[in-house]
Amino acid sequence: METLILSTSLASLTLFILTFLTATLIKNNGIVDIIWGLGFVLISVIAYLHNPTTVTTLIMVLTATWGVRLATHIALRNLGKKEDFRYAQWRKDWGKWWLVRSFLQVYLLQWVFMQLASLPILLGTGAGDVSRSWLFVGFAIWLLGFYFEAIGDYQLTVFKSQKSSKGKLMTTGLWRYTRHPNYCGEATLWWGIALISYFASGNLLAFAGPIMIDFLLLKVSGIPILEAKYKDRKDWAAYAKKTPPFFPKLYYKSR
Repeated sequence: METLILSTSLASLTLFILTFLTATLIKNNGIVDIIWGLGFVLISVIAYLHNPTTVTTLIMVLTATWGVRLATHIALRNLGKKEDFRYAQWRKDWGKWWLVRSFLQVYLLQWVFMQLASLPILLGTGAGDVSRSWLFVGFAIWLLGFYFEAIGDYQLTVFKSQKSSKGKLMTTGLWRYTRHPNYCGEATLWWGIALISYFASGNLLAFAGPIMIDFLLLKVSGIPILEAKYKDRKDWAAYAKKTPPFFPKLYYKSR
């Protein structure tokens, strides 16, 4: 396990350093969002090669499906556009220290988060005999989460592409049940992967991964930053009043 942790840590750190150098040249830290998903894919591939089993194969496939889709979605969304408003604001706020702060806060800190979040991937390599029923439970939870994230992203992309939607909020589809179906989906699918890892390894540390993902989405770089952007809008206040921020309500009553 020590060799696996060292190899995945160095490989993902190298990826983040190369991304930092590229972002510095093009003056766009937003590309780190593309690398976030691909970093987990890299770790899952290394874990599979370390011990190719049914469990590591399943975890690799699920992680790669999620990571490649997310990276592709973000790349297509940001292609040809200015730096994401979050990173652009930080660049202004940090002034002459923007280069150092960018490396430490945008890249190195995210790399640390990734090491903790990837624990279910790494622990899955120590799997013993696993019941297919338990693997199916984990897969079913992952599939539900993937559906919410992928469909939520797709619905928002279509909405933003329509001229009639300019200046409006997305409040239909999955977005009428939760203000952030994509984030809810991402959190859910990681619990599915963690369950597969736990059923295989018996190690409770597998749940440290989804707990870290939940923390990032709920308290750090997900919901708080996005909702702060819309907090002064009247239509946002009305939407937020009737729609839960994360966990979807089980019914929707139309007016």
